[in-house]
Amino acid sequence: MTTITATAGLSGVKVKNKVLSDTMRLLSYTLIFGGFSSWLSIALGAGFGSAMVSSIAAIGVIWFVLPRTQNSNKGILTAFAVAGLLGYSLGPMLAYYLALPHGASLVMQALTGTGVAFFAISFYAQSTTKDFSFLNGMIFFAMISIIALSLINIFLIESSILSLSISFVVVLLMGAYMLSQMSGIINGGERNYIAATVGLYLALHNMFASLLHIFGAFGDD
Repeated sequence: MTTITATAGLSGVKVKNKVLSDTMRLLSYTLIFGGFSSWLSIALGAGFGSAMVSSIAAIGVIWFVLPRTQNSNKGILTAFAVAGLLGYSLGPMLAYYLALPHGASLVMQALTGTGVAFFAISFYAQSTTKDFSFLNGMIFFAMISIIALSLINIFLIESSILSLSISFVVVLLMGAYMLSQMSGIINGGERNYIAATVGLYLALHNMFASLLHIFGAFGDD
């Protein structure tokens, strides 16, 4: 009985490790592809209208295509499609900031901040035995509220202070979401590396965009 239990435990550890390694591998590939898509968007001179369409298309793929493909090899193509669309949507914003006197520095600061946050959260998730999946529900409702508040601010209030505050909240929420996702993978709650990859990519995307906004505001740009 002890041998069977130990074997089952070992098998579970192997599954968790495989999901984690597969997620990190696919995430690295999609980040590279998303970066290339952003460069292409800048090179083509994409406008904010096309960026909005690209973002909406990415959300549509996540909601309607990913659930149907995440358990097959087609899910990998779906992950790259999401990365490409989200990467393309960043093009106009990156072009705007890069055109500023200290724009390249701001972009590097946002990239560095996002990378440091991700590695710190990943390290903490692996070093603790806590399961943070309970955060998912709160994060979901918080993001719905943030999206609604953002739309109200864009079309009605038009407050730069409120916009900056929203960016701060998004950074915190994306950090919490990454912690929840990494915890789910490590503790065995998440067994689908494609869904995990898309979730982490989306969190990194939103955190980077929000940090860029914050650094730009405090840099007087």
